Amino acid sequence: QVRLVDSGGRLAQAGGSLRLSCTASGKIFRVNYMGWYREAPGKQRELVATISPGSSTTYGDSVKGRFIISADLPKNTVYLQMDSLKPDDTAVYYCNAEIVMGPDYSTWHGWGQGTQVTVSS
Repeated sequence: QVRLVDSGGRLAQAGGSLRLSCTASGKIFRVNYMGWYREAPGKQRELVATISPGSSTTYGDSVKGRFIISADLPKNTVYLQMDSLKPDDTAVYYCNAEIVMGPDYSTWHGWGQGTQVTVSS
């Protein structure tokens, strides 16, 4: 009913920048929030950043001051600007969203397919 497509991951050098994007499509009445999580090998999936209508944002401690989340919510798209990349940022980055599908307030919560970010030292 709702699909998230995330993209933009690639190999980057330490100190460099990347921009990820994620677009939701399908049965969308309203977006409650969209955001990013990441999962590195051998580690649990962790919060990177989220954004909700009104531009309320949250960030994981490890990315504060380096990553910025933004969104074009009328287009159901969220972006993650990643600056000052570190090798520890290497992970699969997953788009995440909670979406209200209709006026009955039925809600969908799900994940994108993931995009690989690799930062070389």
